[in-house]
Amino acid sequence: MTRGLRWGLVGLIVVVAAAVALWPRGGDEPATPERPAATAAPVAAQQRAEAALAPCPSAVPGAVGSGPLAGITLGCLADGSSVDLAAALAGRPALLNLWAYWCGPCAEELPMLREYAERAGDSVTVLTVHSDPDEAKALARLSGLDVRLPGVLDADTRVRNAVEAPAVLPISVLIRADGSLAQVVVRTFTGVDDIADTVAAALGVRA
Repeated sequence: MTRGLRWGLVGLIVVVAAAVALWPRGGDEPATPERPAATAAPVAAQQRAEAALAPCPSAVPGAVGSGPLAGITLGCLADGSSVDLAAALAGRPALLNLWAYWCGPCAEELPMLREYAERAGDSVTVLTVHSDPDEAKALARLSGLDVRLPGVLDADTRVRNAVEAPAVLPISVLIRADGSLAQVVVRTFTGVDDIADTVAAALGVRA
């Protein structure tokens, strides 16, 4: 083989090797990892201030919670602080309204609960329980309805599970002063008098 032929063959091999190295591969390359979903921004203090919700109930010193809500601690919509539900509600009958910003019947019922709370005064604690993780939309919804009731965020539906309520909304949970469960109301109230009558029958408190 002549030297020129040898060098020509070497050149051909180099060209073929380069082409193979640069040739696009079908499905051999690892897939580009997906970017993690952006986490929701924390709710701004300004948005909480604009909602102007009443402060969440707090436990009196030495209060020990009991009943199905014992051990459940949730964040307060008004300021993000923690609320030990059973301890905070101890000593007074309570109405917990489970709702969500996307629930139409809930939007109809919340203003009724606001009016009932005004009538009941200190005789019954009325607390809203937002059963969805989106706190910002909960605050916006309450502001739009002009409902300033105290509320907590129950992203994992712990209250609903604790009282063994069905997966529907709205639901009202009536709790006795000793923390025991009086009634789970699985329907939308028709008016303030309906709320008052239901609470009176279950808790013995007339407002």
